Amino acid sequence: MILWILLAAVIVFLAVILVRAAMFKPKPGPKPSGEQVTVDEEKTVQDMAEMIRCKTVSYNDESLIDKAEFKKFQELLPKIYPEIHSRLTRQFIGVNGMLYHWKGKEEGRPVVLMSHYDVVPVEESQWEKPAFAGIVEDGVLWGRGTLDTKGTLCGIMEAAEQLLKEGFVPEHDIYFAFSGQEEINGPSCPSIVDWFEQNGISPAMVVDEGGAVVENVFPGVSRECALIGIAEKGLTNIEFHAKSNGGHASMPPVHTIVGELAKAVTEVENHPFPRQLTKPVREMLDILGRHSGFLYRVIFANLWCFEGLFDKVCKKSGGELNAMMRTTCAMTKMEGGKAYNVIPPMASVGMNLRLIGRDTVESARDYLSRTIQNPDIEVRVVEGRNPSAESDTSCREWELLSQAVCDTWTEALVSPYLMMACSDSWHYCRITDRVYKFSAMKLSKEERGMIHGNNERVPVKTLAKTVEFYIRLMKRC
Repeated sequence: MILWILLAAVIVFLAVILVRAAMFKPKPGPKPSGEQVTVDEEKTVQDMAEMIRCKTVSYNDESLIDKAEFKKFQELLPKIYPEIHSRLTRQFIGVNGMLYHWKGKEEGRPVVLMSHYDVVPVEESQWEKPAFAGIVEDGVLWGRGTLDTKGTLCGIMEAAEQLLKEGFVPEHDIYFAFSGQEEINGPSCPSIVDWFEQNGISPAMVVDEGGAVVENVFPGVSRECALIGIAEKGLTNIEFHAKSNGGHASMPPVHTIVGELAKAVTEVENHPFPRQLTKPVREMLDILGRHSGFLYRVIFANLWCFEGLFDKVCKKSGGELNAMMRTTCAMTKMEGGKAYNVIPPMASVGMNLRLIGRDTVESARDYLSRTIQNPDIEVRVVEGRNPSAESDTSCREWELLSQAVCDTWTEALVSPYLMMACSDSWHYCRITDRVYKFSAMKLSKEERGMIHGNNERVPVKTLAKTVEFYIRLMKRC
């Protein structure tokens, strides 16, 4: 009798699982409106090439920064965008932040479109073409900043310049907020946010760099996906420090401090942070999971049952799948002795953590301390900031943004996602709950790998699509 009851329970369980999977079908989403937008591709490429020729490289060591190149960039903009600079106001905020104000027809909460014009350093010898020459060849524009993020800054400015020439006036105010210190997490963007706060301005929507239009990034989904970050992970750098009395290597103790640190590293890597299913990931699984194959839908439709199994797959896969489910810890630095025959009096290991959901800088430090269980190793926080707030996806602004994306990349599935990297838009979370992170480009895996890497470049057609997107978005603001 008990066996029959158990068998019946199993059959009911399987039936529930399969029925839920069968009912896990795509939800209604934005549909392409068919609106046509024309872009002056030649002008866009010329202007972008001029921006690339400004070597606005950020360094943490201020003495290395060529401030004349930043000035050159700032003075270039009025030359290539005369309409913007005759009809919009521009003010400089912070070290090198620029804030443009486009007055709308009506009062109301404004939209803020962000980008940054500083770039990371390059190793020119490893580039196939000069990094700051703005070379266009075979329909591709080469240069540092084409993807991160002079490309989106160019898209914003080209769109506004074209709309102004056509006599367009937005319904509500639009601000363009450009920082020249994003790559070093400098104070220019926080200063701009301070200005908004001091003037009592709470944006209806903020759009900054983040996700992109990508392919083959979600299990079982073959269509391209437009991923819009609605939150970003936090960041902290932590060090393990250990001390000893030193000594000659010919008479070592049972465990040297280097050995103790190695054991601590192993303990951390063998005990990853526990999983958290955050709002951005939950919504992404709910939207994109409905477009995956039936076997995947069995899992995504029944996460109440299979969340643990999905987490195991993510842990085994590593990379972005794993990172979207937990706080990650990457060991990145090691320091010890200077000689082979000397036991070092001090050694350290440095690590970079990306914090998710409820985890904070303090709770992450405490977790590492509990994991290594070694009172002789000091766990130090070098720097850090907590995860951002999660933005609203049930509002009109999300719908406007999604429609602009859908009209530009008509085959793409639009979905929220969790941004792994850090951005300036993190600071805006203190004045609005509608901060969206979307780099308006379709990028291949190879192109995504060029961000901060060698041979950064962008196809001309991709850049033209960026301008199209911002034209559509501004018209809806």
